[in-house]
Amino acid sequence: MTSWPILSVVTFLPLAGALFIALLPEDEAGIRNARWTALWTTFITFIISLILVWRFDPTSADFQFVEKQPWLGGAISYAMGVDGISLPFVVLTTALMPISILASWTAIQLRVRDYMIAFLVLETLMVGTFCALDLVLFYLFFEGGLIPMFLIIGVWGGPRRVYASFKFFLYTLLGSVLMLLAIMAMYWEAGTTDIASLLHHSFPLSLQKWAWFAFLASFAVKLPMWPVHTWLPDAHVEAPTAGSVILAAILLKMGGYGFLRFSLPMFPDASAQLAPLIYVLSVVAIVYTSLVALMQEDMKKLIAYSSVAHMGFVTMGIFAVTAQGVAGGIFQMVSHGIVSAALFLCVGIVYDRMHTREIAAYGGLVNRMPLYAFVFMVFTLANVGLPGTSGFVGEFLSLIGTFRVNTWVATLATLGTILSAAYALWLYRKIIFGKLEKPSLFNIKDIGLREIAIMAPLVILTIVFGVYPKLVLDISSASVAQLIDNYQHAVGAVHAAALAR
Repeated sequence: MTSWPILSVVTFLPLAGALFIALLPEDEAGIRNARWTALWTTFITFIISLILVWRFDPTSADFQFVEKQPWLGGAISYAMGVDGISLPFVVLTTALMPISILASWTAIQLRVRDYMIAFLVLETLMVGTFCALDLVLFYLFFEGGLIPMFLIIGVWGGPRRVYASFKFFLYTLLGSVLMLLAIMAMYWEAGTTDIASLLHHSFPLSLQKWAWFAFLASFAVKLPMWPVHTWLPDAHVEAPTAGSVILAAILLKMGGYGFLRFSLPMFPDASAQLAPLIYVLSVVAIVYTSLVALMQEDMKKLIAYSSVAHMGFVTMGIFAVTAQGVAGGIFQMVSHGIVSAALFLCVGIVYDRMHTREIAAYGGLVNRMPLYAFVFMVFTLANVGLPGTSGFVGEFLSLIGTFRVNTWVATLATLGTILSAAYALWLYRKIIFGKLEKPSLFNIKDIGLREIAIMAPLVILTIVFGVYPKLVLDISSASVAQLIDNYQHAVGAVHAAALAR
């Protein structure tokens, strides 16, 4: 318990900033103030979230900073709290928001106030998703995030933005309807929607199986897993740069977080029985989408398909349910949040100058943009999983954790690391190296001070987490150990009961 509701402050401070921006006039001064208000609100929210890290006890697997108030009737409460699994995602969200606002500083000129309001509301809903300790509250935050992202893509996106935003909305909403039915069934069975209580409730196997599939329908679309990933490339291509950053870095992670918070601990027997299905979908995602990425002509589409492949490592590691697999899944999500965000920012930098994302339109940029070439190289190598970068740690731990359970799945998944090197290095060579032959590129400018301020923290984090991954792994270690112990105990009890018969 804390003396002040720090999680509520971190969650709802951006909403207060959005309300303030809504009161600003629509003149030039109002637009300028809207930008600065959004930047300062997100920055202060990030600083407060660091207090969470400072005061967090990594040796405890319990929920910390817990807040609980009666809300809807007697059963549903406003409950907030974080543990070692959710805290990294809260900090990742708050850290990337000021970067996204800075990235939109000059790129967004249309309806700036509305844009900043949409981003701040989105931050509240994303942080709330990771902090909620009540199923109904989680569902409201989880689904609420759809609305601002739908608007961000649909209003400020590219030429096919309406198609992409509706596809994104319908895919994610369809899966979530099934999750809502499962939440209702869980309430009727357990008599509560309190997540901390549900983690220790033993659901019957018949309910576990269909509830597991209902949650899978929602989380698989959000993550996204093959074959429900097709909305993602369209959404990324049409979204503005900052929209792509948040979509790749945070919204995708809600699916992986959902597996860790609900599927494994609440439906352990169903998870154990259906893990082979996840392995198959993960391996197909890793290999197939990597091959599709090799064929892309649009930079954003290539990175979008690489995201699907990298999320395959996450699901594979999580459902291996080994210490290395689960820890690797969490680390991979944090690392991918940083690296994919940075790659989309790199695309945004050249798009702002040239207004095209076609790979064929570039070549020889190292001659005019050496700083940009260096930054892009760091994130390309991290995306490949080069040792010494954060990308290596998550993939390696996921593969080791899976190898202990199923050697064939891990062996096939390693193909993805080879293919990721193929498409990422091909992209880098086509854009950065070669002769500077295209006249449109002769006067292109290297990254400026604002862009350096955006990219420098991401470069530092990518290398620091690659060299010293304990910073992330130690926070989650106690929660991961408890999750695995409870899972193995539940599955072992079912096996013992079956043998006793």
